[in-house]
Amino acid sequence: MIEDLWYKNAIIYSLDLETFMDMNGDGVGDFEGLARRLDYLHAMGIDTVWLAPFQPTPNKDNGYDIRDYYGVDPRHGSSGNFVEFMHQAKKRGIKVIIDLVVNHTSDQHPWFQDARSSENAKYRDWYVWSKKKPDDWDKGMVFPGEQEATWTYDKKAKAYYFHRFYEFQPDLNIDNPEVRAEIRRIMGYWLELGVAGFRVDAVPFLLETQIPGKTKREIRFEYLHEFRKFLQWRRGDAVLLGEANVAPDESQQYFGEDGEGIHLMFNFYVNQYMFYALATADTEPLEEALEATRNKLHATQWAQFLRNHDELDLGRLTEEQRQKVFARFAPEKHMQLYDRGIRRRLSTMLGNQRQSELAYSLMFSLPGTPVIRYGDEIGMGDNLELEERDAVRTPMQWSGNGQAGFSEAAKLVHPLINEGPYAYKHVNVETQRREPNSLLNWMTSLIRLRQECIEIGWGQWQILNTGLAQVLGMHYSWQGSSLIILHNFDEKAHEVTLDLKQEKEVRLVDLMANDESRADEKGIHHITLDAYGYRWFRAGDLSHLFHKV
Repeated sequence: MIEDLWYKNAIIYSLDLETFMDMNGDGVGDFEGLARRLDYLHAMGIDTVWLAPFQPTPNKDNGYDIRDYYGVDPRHGSSGNFVEFMHQAKKRGIKVIIDLVVNHTSDQHPWFQDARSSENAKYRDWYVWSKKKPDDWDKGMVFPGEQEATWTYDKKAKAYYFHRFYEFQPDLNIDNPEVRAEIRRIMGYWLELGVAGFRVDAVPFLLETQIPGKTKREIRFEYLHEFRKFLQWRRGDAVLLGEANVAPDESQQYFGEDGEGIHLMFNFYVNQYMFYALATADTEPLEEALEATRNKLHATQWAQFLRNHDELDLGRLTEEQRQKVFARFAPEKHMQLYDRGIRRRLSTMLGNQRQSELAYSLMFSLPGTPVIRYGDEIGMGDNLELEERDAVRTPMQWSGNGQAGFSEAAKLVHPLINEGPYAYKHVNVETQRREPNSLLNWMTSLIRLRQECIEIGWGQWQILNTGLAQVLGMHYSWQGSSLIILHNFDEKAHEVTLDLKQEKEVRLVDLMANDESRADEKGIHHITLDAYGYRWFRAGDLSHLFHKV
């Protein structure tokens, strides 16, 4: 396998323009502000930025209700500002991935407005209609409790239209070849402007055939293959990063039997069991989840993450497991969302830097590509007074000065966190830069370490038998070098005994401290782990670097 697959060892940083940095003083983040912060990302070691939707939008759903796929919302600047940002990112070696939100449009999109006008309208068949009220009109809601139906009657169209999400987001008809041609045109447009790929929103719903009254819907994977082929012809090294919260036995279809589908896919399944392990110190379900999602296609990869811009979805856990996670991380009802998830930031859930370090060390050490959410590198908190998922979408905290260094405007797109231990005066980039033991400086070191440990992105892995349910052990091997990574989820210290059964693994070099472990006369390693401790080891010295091809 060629070693040109850049995404195998990338570090992806997820951000929303509107809450990252405002340069024009209107209280909303913009491309000029983001361009000014590229040096910050570059210094941290970030090599890929994933941007949330920034196209023109009524903005009823954080920009995911798009009105025009071929532009930039005036709040964020102009297309010229986007091109200048792309130029600055390229100069620093930073790739840019953008959201591809083509499962639905805004109901204000000209296509939908035309489709409503008559049954013979040009864009009528670009959406999914039913003259009669479908039997399943109130089934399959993505946001239960906030969403009342998936079919809504439109008086002007004199028909019901389908919307898997909110009623102001009508679904596009993916079975219409003209719609798929337009999706390829959208991809081609942004590829020409330099993006390195797309985070594909709601992949299962995008590929889902919609027939009124038919409850069993077909997933048309051949459409995904169409988009992949187009992408590779237009830009050979571009990638598709898929959002598909599916069961492990379904994931192979999204990657493709021979890797002809998505390059990267978020591992929602493992994510949920990570939080179960963090809540209970029981690693066995996490080990099972890792094995269940073992990826056998070398050119495809999981994207591992802790928190994203939505709720922490726990829908794959059993009811008993979910309640244990709720009890630990979201004991109050207003901390929960949609009866399945948590709407808090990582730091507020865990409550201390040591456990935050454990969580991120764990995530970075799992098979796949790590994805960081903006603000998590400094331990930003949440604002539970904001509605639904907006609780974790507060402005980036750059300094302890007025408006957290985010903007000079009196009113911001979302209120700052200005009270309590996570207030911007206490938690901000400027302060943590100057503190040697800050979370930001620790995260920078972790990113650099992960970039050196290419065994994780490229190698074979196995779960080690640590003899302790509270300790997860991972072993990676690639081109003659090995990694051993241990994580202790317990509030108590433990000693782990490992028999690695390989001569070259008699000496383990600690990659985070000036220390090492040597096997005893029986070939056994005795390794101590502090409470919530983590240790990364490489077998032998750095001579492995001379053997890469």
